[in-house]
Parts: sequence; C-alpha cells; structure tokens
Amino acid sequence: MSAEDLENYETEMELQLYREYRDVVSLFSYVVETERRFYLANSVDLQVRTADGETYFEVTLHDAWVWDVYRPARFVRDVRVVTFKDVNVEELQKRDIEVPDTPELRDR
Repeated sequence: MSAEDLENYETEMELQLYREYRDVVSLFSYVVETERRFYLANSVDLQVRTADGETYFEVTLHDAWVWDVYRPARFVRDVRVVTFKDVNVEELQKRDIEVPDTPELRDR
C-alpha cells in the first residue's frame, strides 16, 4: 500500500465517521470532550477527585457514542474515563445539533 493509498483510506474513514456523527448526534443530550476522545452521551456524571495531592477527573457516561475512526463499535452502553486533563461537558440544545449538509460531505 502506497503512502497516497493510506492517506486516501484515512481520509475516507474520517469522512465516514463524520457522516455517522451527523446521523446520530440528534439522539444524544451531551457532548463530552476529554484529552483523548470526543463522546456523545445521554447521561454524564463528572466527579473531581484528589489523591496524593493530585487532582483528576472521573467521568461516567451512559448510552454513549465514541468519536474514534479505528473503533469498530462506537456505541457503548457505559463508559468510565479517568483523566488528569480538563474535561468539557456541554448539554446539547436541539437547535445546536443541526449539522450542515454540505455537498462535499454528502454520501456518494
């Protein structure tokens, strides 16, 4: 496989992931962003913890979708994330979840 073939494959995978996101975002109530992943979820519990002078975040998600191009199953019933970086949790408003349908992103 050439470098160009690999780049084309990765581009196509990312485009498919965006299309999936566009199709499922309206099913969820929250967007959660951690240092490593982006999630959609219907239930979020964020706890700030301290141990040995270090602060970390424990996030529990239920009925989630994971933005990960290499993950074969992106729908997950329960997720527990522990991170030392900030966590961003936003509640989606129905008007916030309209994803533009641009011609270059339509299914071919």
